[in-house]
Amino acid sequence: MFQCISRHLLDEAATLDLGAQLAQVNPESSIVFLQGDLGAGKTTLVRAWIQALGYAGRVKSPTYTLVEPYEIQGQQIFHFDLYRMADPEELEYIGGRDYFFGQGFCLVEWPDKGEGMLPEPDLIIELQVAKEGRQAELCAYSNRGEQFLKALE
Repeated sequence: MFQCISRHLLDEAATLDLGAQLAQVNPESSIVFLQGDLGAGKTTLVRAWIQALGYAGRVKSPTYTLVEPYEIQGQQIFHFDLYRMADPEELEYIGGRDYFFGQGFCLVEWPDKGEGMLPEPDLIIELQVAKEGRQAELCAYSNRGEQFLKALE
């Protein structure tokens, strides 16, 4: 691990702002894990991030499809929600190697459900419900992850 930073997100607007700030970096071929309990704000953060990258359509949660692909200005972005995945091997069936070892940018909710089948992330974002709002801890695990943290300084 390189470094971690914490952010208090007072409300949904602060979560949307964090997504927009992270979108300023947007290095290709990055993998970001989003962790936290149900209702912690993972999907809200991903929606804001994808919309800040320039996607004008509806950003759907891939709870039942496992992955939702987007193409924004020629870049492939893949939003994963592994919450309903029963076995990490399911990633193999949907072509996980193509997503994670290609040129795409992957945002993965519930990465613990894919343990053993997922590559190491560049960035892990842990969201927790706090007394007021949410608490976000962002930890970089690569030089690409460091780029995201620098965008927040």
